[in-house]
Amino acid sequence: MSAVLAPAIRRRRLRVRGQVQGVGFRPTVYRLATELRLGGRVLNDGAGVEIELEGTDEALDRFTARLRSEAPRLSRIDTIEVAQMTPLGDGEFRIVASAGGPVTTGITPDAGICPDCLADMLDPANRRWRYAFTNCTHCGPRYTITRQLPYDRPNTSMASFVLCRACQAEYEAPADRRFHAQPNACPACGPRLALWDNRGQPVAVADPLADVVERIRRGSIVAIKGLGGFHLVCDARNEAAVAELRRRKQREEKPFAVMFANLASITPLARVTTEAAALLATPERPIVLLDKQPGCDAALPGVAPGMATLGVMVPHTPLQVLLFHEAAGRPAGTRWLDEPQPLALVMTSANPGGEPLVIDNEEAVSRLGPIADVLLVHDRDILIRCDDSVARADAHGVPAFIRRARGYTPVAIRLAADGPPVLAVGAYLKNAVCATRRDEAFLSQHIGSLDNAATCVALEEAVDHLLDVLAIEPVAVAHDLHPDFYSTRLAAGLAAQRGIPLIGVQHHHAHIAAVTAEHRIEGRVLGMALDGVGLGDNGGAWGGELLLVDAARSTRVGHLRELPLPGGDRAAREPWRLGAAALHLLGRGDEIERRFDRPGAPLVRQMLQQGLNTPLTSSMGRWFDAAAALLKVREVQSFEGQAPMLLEGLAADHGTVRPLADSFRVDADGTLDLLPLAQALLDVRCAGHGAALFHATLVDALAAWAASAACRAGAGTIAFGGGCFLNAILSSGLRARLAADGFDVIEARQAPANDGGLALGQAWVARHALAARTNPTD
Repeated sequence: MSAVLAPAIRRRRLRVRGQVQGVGFRPTVYRLATELRLGGRVLNDGAGVEIELEGTDEALDRFTARLRSEAPRLSRIDTIEVAQMTPLGDGEFRIVASAGGPVTTGITPDAGICPDCLADMLDPANRRWRYAFTNCTHCGPRYTITRQLPYDRPNTSMASFVLCRACQAEYEAPADRRFHAQPNACPACGPRLALWDNRGQPVAVADPLADVVERIRRGSIVAIKGLGGFHLVCDARNEAAVAELRRRKQREEKPFAVMFANLASITPLARVTTEAAALLATPERPIVLLDKQPGCDAALPGVAPGMATLGVMVPHTPLQVLLFHEAAGRPAGTRWLDEPQPLALVMTSANPGGEPLVIDNEEAVSRLGPIADVLLVHDRDILIRCDDSVARADAHGVPAFIRRARGYTPVAIRLAADGPPVLAVGAYLKNAVCATRRDEAFLSQHIGSLDNAATCVALEEAVDHLLDVLAIEPVAVAHDLHPDFYSTRLAAGLAAQRGIPLIGVQHHHAHIAAVTAEHRIEGRVLGMALDGVGLGDNGGAWGGELLLVDAARSTRVGHLRELPLPGGDRAAREPWRLGAAALHLLGRGDEIERRFDRPGAPLVRQMLQQGLNTPLTSSMGRWFDAAAALLKVREVQSFEGQAPMLLEGLAADHGTVRPLADSFRVDADGTLDLLPLAQALLDVRCAGHGAALFHATLVDALAAWAASAACRAGAGTIAFGGGCFLNAILSSGLRARLAADGFDVIEARQAPANDGGLALGQAWVARHALAARTNPTD
C-alpha cells in the first residue's frame, strides 16, 4: 500500500492595488489567512498592499477568491498581481510595519460614520458614549487628515495624540475593527471639543455641544468645525436666523443646504426617490438635490427661495449626529434615528465672499467671527480643504455631480489605457485640478472660482498636494485656452519651471473629452457642449456647440445662433439685457424700454442698434437668460445660474407640455436658430407655462440638431458636456429622445458636467496630444 503524499507547500506574493489603505484591508487579509491556516505577512507600502502567503495550492487559491468577495466595504481592488516565491517554512501569519517606495496606490476619501461606531457612540455603557471623534477602519477622516502616504498615524494630523492603553490595545489587535485605524481615539486620549466666542476667547461651559444646540434653538449662528472645513449652522425653521445668516454672509438668495437627522425627517419636505435614499445613505454622504414637497418653503422660510429643489444631507460625522442626538434628549441606542426628528439645520460651507473653505481654528476667528455668534472647534487639524459634494441621483442611483469633493475626492477615475503622467489645471469657474498616473486620473476636490487671491493660492496648494501625495512628476501641463485665467498663468509657470510642454485645450473640447475619458472611449463621438461661456478656437465666446471629437482632435460642426451681449460680461449677470438682445434681433428693439423698466434700457437699445460693446456669443446659458427675462422670471441675478434654475423650477412645477411647432431652424451651416422660440415666448402670459414650453421646444430643437449632425458624421455616440446639462429636464428629455432615435448617449457621472470636470478632459486631451507627437502617423 503506497503512502499518501502531503500536499506541496507553495509561497506566493500578492500585490494588491486600488483603494486598499485605511479601509481595514490588512485585518481582513489577516483574518482570511488565519482561517485558511496560511503563513506569511502583509504590509502597506507606496504601491498599495503587499501580501506573502505560504500554504497549499488549494488554500492559496481560496484566499485570493475570498479576498475579492470579502474585501472591506470602503475598499476597491483594481488589480491583484501574483508571483511565485520559494517557501520559507513560514507557519505564522503576521501584520508588519509599512514600507516606503514609490507611491502608486490610491488615496482613501473621508467616509461617513458606520453603523458600528454609531452604536458605540450612542450606548451609555460604552466608553465612547457621546464622543464626537468616534471612528474605525470602516469610517471617519482619511484624505483630509493625511500629509503623505503610506496612510499611517505619523503621516496624519493624529500624530500628536498618543493612544491610551485601551485604544492602543484595539489598534494592535488584528481581530478588532479598529486595528490600525489611524484616527482611533477616545475621550481619554483623543481630540476634544471647545466653545469659543467670535473673538476666539474660550466660553466656559460644562458641555460645549449641549450649549451649541441650545444656542441654535434660540436663533444663534454657529461656526462648526467638520471634516474638510467649517460649516455655518443655524435653525433652518427659524426665518429670522436664516435671514440674519444671509445678511452676514452677504448671500442674498442662493439656496442653502439643509441637514436632517434621517430620511424620515426629510420626506415631509422633499420627495425622496429610492435612488436618492440610497445615495444619501452611502458612506460618501453627499448633499443630494431633491424636489420640494408642497409646504417646504413655508416650513423652511428663506432657505431655498424660488427653487424647485432642496439640497439635503444627513449627518456624516459623529459630531453632526450628536447635534441631533442632543436635540432629541440624548436617547440611548439608535432606534430614535428611524423616527422623524424636528430639528433641521442650515449647513452651509464657511467660505465668506467666495473665498476658500475655512479649516484652521485661528483662521475661523478672523474670517468667520463677523458672521458667527460662537464657534464650536476642536484640536484635530484639518490638513486638506474639502467641501461637501453635491449631486442628483440618476435613475440607477449613480450620483450626477454638481460638485465633487468630500467622500469622492480623490478616488481614481479609471482610464482606457496607460499613458504619460500629466497635470491639468482647469479653468476659471468651479476650478478643480487633475493629475494622471498610468491608467488613472485623480480629480482634486472642488477649489472654487479664481476671482480672488485666496482661491488662487488654494489652487496652487491643491496642485502641490496632489502631485506630492501621489508622487507624480508630470511630463506636460494642460490648461484652458483663455490667456487671462489665473490657471493658465499658473500652468505656464509650472511648465517653464519644470521644463515640460504646455498644452492648451479648447474649453468645450475639454467638456466632451471629460465624458469620453470616464467612459473610456477613444474613438469618434459627436459632442454637444452647452454651458455659459468658453473661449472658442476662433477667439469668440462659445457655449452652444456641436463638436466632432476624436481624442486630441476636435472639429466644430454646429453652434447656436449668436446673441449680442450688451455690456459684455455684465449681460451674464443681468438677463434683461439678453431679453433686450432677443428683441433687437426680432426687429422689436423699440419695445426694450417698455418691456424692461430699467435705468439702462435706453442705453442698451442704443448699444444694440449701433453694435457698440455688444460681443456675440453662441452660449446656451445666455439663451436661458433671455428666455427668463422675456417671461419676466428674472431680470437681474444674485448668483450665477439663478435665472435658468428658476426657469427650470417653474417648468417642473407646471408639468409636461407639447413643444411648439416651427419654433426653431437649423441652417445649412449647422447653426441652430432659437429666435423663433424667443418670438413665441413674447406672447405667453403665464411664466410657468412659458418655462415649460421653452424646455419642451428646446429639447425638440437640440435633439433634431444633434441627430442630423451625427448622421452626417457617421457618429453613433453622442456625448453631453457642460453646465447646462445639470438641468434635469433638459438632460433627461434629450437623453430619451436621442436614445429612441438609436444613438448611444454618454454623460458625465464620475466628474461634474460643469467646469468642475474640465481638468479631467484637459488631461485626457493632453495625453493623446503627447501620443500623437510621439507617433505622428497614428
